[in-house]
Amino acid sequence: MSPPDTHASEQTPAKETTASCLNKRIAITGGSGRVGTALRRLLADKVASIKIIDKADPGQLGDNQTWERLDITDAARLSAAMADVDGIVHLAGYPNERSIEDILRVNVMGTHNVFEAARSNGIDRVVLGSSNHAVGFYPRATFVSDKHPMRPDSLYGLSKCWGELEAGLYFDKFGIRTLNIRIGNAGERPTDARALRIWISARDLAQLVMIGLEHPDVTSTTVFGISRVRDGWLDNSTAAKLGYVPADCADTLTGPDNAQERPSAMPHIAEHFQGGRFCVYDHDGTLRNRLD
Repeated sequence: MSPPDTHASEQTPAKETTASCLNKRIAITGGSGRVGTALRRLLADKVASIKIIDKADPGQLGDNQTWERLDITDAARLSAAMADVDGIVHLAGYPNERSIEDILRVNVMGTHNVFEAARSNGIDRVVLGSSNHAVGFYPRATFVSDKHPMRPDSLYGLSKCWGELEAGLYFDKFGIRTLNIRIGNAGERPTDARALRIWISARDLAQLVMIGLEHPDVTSTTVFGISRVRDGWLDNSTAAKLGYVPADCADTLTGPDNAQERPSAMPHIAEHFQGGRFCVYDHDGTLRNRLD
């Protein structure tokens, strides 16, 4: 079972923005989305410039922000757009379950295009927006670290496994350093009992992004995108070793909604596994546990 608090209080906080951070030009794919918008606001004074890569209009731009309207499935245009950046934060893609055709076209090939754009432009830093759903089929009684084998709970989760594996390939072959952040629940506040155990605030996610862009020990490294949570099931000790100290605590945002999980057609599946309702998609209803 998990310890009462996944926050490592004895760790030293991540270093403040350095001169090299301030000189870094970054691109954020999916920068018009909810998470991307929150991140670019928090990163605006930590980097030299932010280029938003998104099909959707990002709205009002900051002084050091630009927007390029394009689809990550357009490999040639994506590579051209990355010619003047030093690091990439990759958030674009479908955020939930889709048909295998859509998952392959956007989440898999789109992510491949991002790594190829980094390689062809000599970009040596990528922060990959992965997901807790890459390990969502572990039971909640298992305290999962980044060293556990992947165990996706959906085609969406499977696409995140692809991204992490491709990050490893591109480090081994080309030296591109990637921090894979398995983002938990990135809502403004946790809205049910499951979210309470995997929630991350925008400023804690921004802290992890900066670690990914700057920390010298990042190779192809996987961490969990969670703030301070009680009774969580994710071991974030690798993030702590990189200097991550969450500033926010999910417990401070508890309310009536956090007492129960969102309804599911198969609660015996959704409430047994870490992935929750994602585990229920196309499930035959038989609860199985692996011998591991």
